[in-house]
Amino acid sequence: MLDDEVVWPEDAIEVGRIVDAWGIKGGIKVLPFSSDPQALFSSRRWFLRPPEKPLGPKAAKPLPTLLRITNAREQGDVIVATAQDVADRNAAEALRGCSVFVSRASFPTADPDEYYWIDLIGLAVVNREGEALGNVTDLLDTGAHSVLRVIRVETDAEGQPQEHERLIPFVAAYIDAVSLEQRRITVDWGLDF
Repeated sequence: MLDDEVVWPEDAIEVGRIVDAWGIKGGIKVLPFSSDPQALFSSRRWFLRPPEKPLGPKAAKPLPTLLRITNAREQGDVIVATAQDVADRNAAEALRGCSVFVSRASFPTADPDEYYWIDLIGLAVVNREGEALGNVTDLLDTGAHSVLRVIRVETDAEGQPQEHERLIPFVAAYIDAVSLEQRRITVDWGLDF
């Protein structure tokens, strides 16, 4: 398949960045964006977006938009991978800085009561009383647990939009229910918190 025939999946999610070459036979090092990089292992088709400013040597030919992965494994904080179309170290170095995307459909199935962050972003957050607290715009990793960053936009007296931020720990003590189908998270959290 020629690169200009590559069709990006509509559900492509950025999961890492190529940080360097590995070895002399075209291996690459990928810094995953997750502490559990299973999405990189679950797909053998990695889609690439080049950096705005190339970080490696200029490639002799255009950079590929698709890598067909033949092997991938963890090595410390990075993933070391080899791909069919990356034949040597020079080709691997030319990929430095490229963003790596995989299809969301290829992610491993999450266990019950486990969620991918990407699935939570955009969900409406309401409390037990049914009051809207806002929408999830981001998640923060504190080490001990994740925290939902919830933004609610309200209009002030002059008609200007004002953002109100809430940080809600994503733990069972505060999260009553998550419904991906209804795109809603119900929490034990007051409007005045």
